[in-house]
Amino acid sequence: MTKLLRRKELQTLLQQAEDEKFKLKRELTAADLTLLGIGATVGVGIFVLPGVMAAKVAGPAIVVSFLLSAIACIFAGLCYAEFASLAPVSGSAYTYSYVALGEIFAWIIGWDLLLEFGVSMSAVAVGWSGYVTNLLSDLGIHLPKILTNDIAHGGIINLPAIFIIALLGWILTRGIRESSNFSNIMVFIKLAVIILFIVLAAPHIKPQNWTPFAPYGWKNVITAAGLVFFAYGGFDAVSTASEETKNPQRNIPIGLVASLTIVATLYAIVCLVLTGVVNYKKLDNSAPVAYVLSLIGVKWGSVLVAIGAVVGITTVMMVMLLGTTRILFSLSRDGLLPPVFSKVHKTRRTPYVATIAVTIIGILLSGFLPIMTLAELCNIGALFAFMLTSISVLVLRIKRPDIKRPFKVPAVYVIAPLAALISFGLIVSLPKIAIIRFIVWLAIGLIIYFSYGIKHSVVQNSRNNS
Repeated sequence: MTKLLRRKELQTLLQQAEDEKFKLKRELTAADLTLLGIGATVGVGIFVLPGVMAAKVAGPAIVVSFLLSAIACIFAGLCYAEFASLAPVSGSAYTYSYVALGEIFAWIIGWDLLLEFGVSMSAVAVGWSGYVTNLLSDLGIHLPKILTNDIAHGGIINLPAIFIIALLGWILTRGIRESSNFSNIMVFIKLAVIILFIVLAAPHIKPQNWTPFAPYGWKNVITAAGLVFFAYGGFDAVSTASEETKNPQRNIPIGLVASLTIVATLYAIVCLVLTGVVNYKKLDNSAPVAYVLSLIGVKWGSVLVAIGAVVGITTVMMVMLLGTTRILFSLSRDGLLPPVFSKVHKTRRTPYVATIAVTIIGILLSGFLPIMTLAELCNIGALFAFMLTSISVLVLRIKRPDIKRPFKVPAVYVIAPLAALISFGLIVSLPKIAIIRFIVWLAIGLIIYFSYGIKHSVVQNSRNNS
């Protein structure tokens, strides 16, 4: 049991990050990280999920669902910010759990994060495919349904989703600065498109469309909060880039808090506009923002929004792909997975093998699974990560009050437990099948850990040799 709870020292983390064998380039600023956070979160959550969730689960009260999720995210975000300023290295919640709770918890959360980021990327790719297909259809180019949908929706393979993940995987192997510049440009386009939608659609709001406000009951509103949570999940990907950030103790907290605030505001406004312009029952559409503009007769606006959605959703996939590769890299560097995944390119200083591996997995998931199955899996992964990170902050405050913390969670003994409790509450509100699939995923992870990870762990072996 002592072995399982062995913790990694902060000094070891910092030394490991400077090891030339694993060293990544520090290129990102606070502005880059804010845009990275917005890029990771504003995508399917704003262009796809509000319509589906309003039509099937929450009605106009979907705005409340998004705000409930935002509260949990802001609390968890503060905990991430404290840890990121304390341990500015790759790994996000995995690294934080390693320092505070011990190796077995770190492995569980690392394995969980692979699920969260990897499945999020694939879910977003399916949403991207829907927008591309609709956009091309508006332009007179009709792709065969059999090649743009999963089996559950009358197809065989989703080729557009496969194409975009393969392209982004290639871009990420080129370098972190190149990837960031590409992402930043697309984020600005995405924000311009969202503002355009609000300006065009808001004058057509009919308040009677907000009645009944919660037609499926308030219990479903809470369930929807758990289901749409993955729309915010990308913000924690900001902390996976800690090892590639200039002055991370300052810039990571700024990037986390600023991006969350902007995103929560945008989600609430768009939900209100969507359900105010069109009756919620008509929003069961894979491209609801473009659909609403089309209904009110703004044809050119619909095409422009579709283009912006395609561009914007691309940034979400890129950040999710970045996050997955950095988690895989960290697990491998610590010996918990084979060393091949922590190989760094000699000149570009990117974990290129991990990037290729994650790209292949994303292609398989997005090419064959429906978006709702993917969304359920990544929601529970994100919530579990938030819960353990919040607990880890509290544990380390109690065990190591002496450590210098560049950023501190205010009222930590209130906010950290609340973040953990809200996350747990949203987990139990999810469909049972999602919880069962998650348990199966964790069981597979534990088999890998006890058959490989515990024997090759760098922390375990360094203790044995000392």
